[in-house]
Amino acid sequence: MRRSDRARFATGLAVLATATSLLLAAFAAPAASADTCPETERTVRFGFYAYFEPVSHSAGQDPAAPGFDEHRGYEADLLTALEAMEGINLSFLRRGVAAWENIWLLPAGPNYDMAGGGITVLDTRTRDAAGKHAVVFTAGHIRFRQSLLVRAEDARRLSRYQDLEGAVRVGVIAGTTGETRLLELAGLADANGVLSPGVRIDTPRGTAVADVGAGYQIAASGASPALDGRLRLHPPTPTMPQVIYVTDEAALIGALLAGRIDAVARGEIGNRHTARAYGGAVAVGAVDERAETGGFAVAAGDTALAACLNEAIGWLTDGGRIGYRDWLNDPGVFLRRARKWKA
Repeated sequence: MRRSDRARFATGLAVLATATSLLLAAFAAPAASADTCPETERTVRFGFYAYFEPVSHSAGQDPAAPGFDEHRGYEADLLTALEAMEGINLSFLRRGVAAWENIWLLPAGPNYDMAGGGITVLDTRTRDAAGKHAVVFTAGHIRFRQSLLVRAEDARRLSRYQDLEGAVRVGVIAGTTGETRLLELAGLADANGVLSPGVRIDTPRGTAVADVGAGYQIAASGASPALDGRLRLHPPTPTMPQVIYVTDEAALIGALLAGRIDAVARGEIGNRHTARAYGGAVAVGAVDERAETGGFAVAAGDTALAACLNEAIGWLTDGGRIGYRDWLNDPGVFLRRARKWKA
């Protein structure tokens, strides 16, 4: 056998061995390891966004009510199943969080170890305002796309993002990927969130006009200081929509039903849930082609917690093959999967 043939043969054996080991690993239940999960029970202080139904929401909508810290939804059931896995040794002290802005940075502070609530995993969200690497994300456990929720009679008229023009008012919540993706798709900002020249921004301090450069930037990890508290964006041309800023999810739906806005730019999962809940009064119009991945945030230095969560979530989701749609059809899917775990 020539040297080149021997080399190819050896490479083939190595590839075969790797494939075999991966195949065996796929059928073997992973074991909780002292290197990743705690040896004794650890209580994880978990802050969850309270208003992203059905992914993550509170039993009570009022932050002052006792039910506000009762976690409900897809992420709640995923974490409950994780608590049931023998040898993982994690339990979650859950606290509802009313404010979305920078919720992913909560674990970098003194009061939380972990944050969730349908948070899209973005590298820019791992850094604080000073640019310091503050948090890390777990592996993704849910996938979703952005979309428009509209009144039922407008579903055909606003079935594409290209249908958005100057007379259309789109409601968003600041700091969400619903906001930033809308701006990009509508041409109001580039892929980095830099606003197009001529966009007028209403703020409590007056109206500013975007010029060329990054001084007027809206990203999913934060916005330029001049845009803090933004209330409305006026398009520079009639081919782009107006953007109206609303404080929370309930206010968005109320504004749509009342006719104060014409569409809600938000994740498809939440919009489809709302369309079902309102019995045909509203419908999903345009749907983004690009998918996003959601995960949990933990402090950058808490690598053991991140590794343990990744191991457990990987098992519960079967490496990403079990997800939101499976849970929607069968809310007990994760708990049954947890019972098959062998520590």
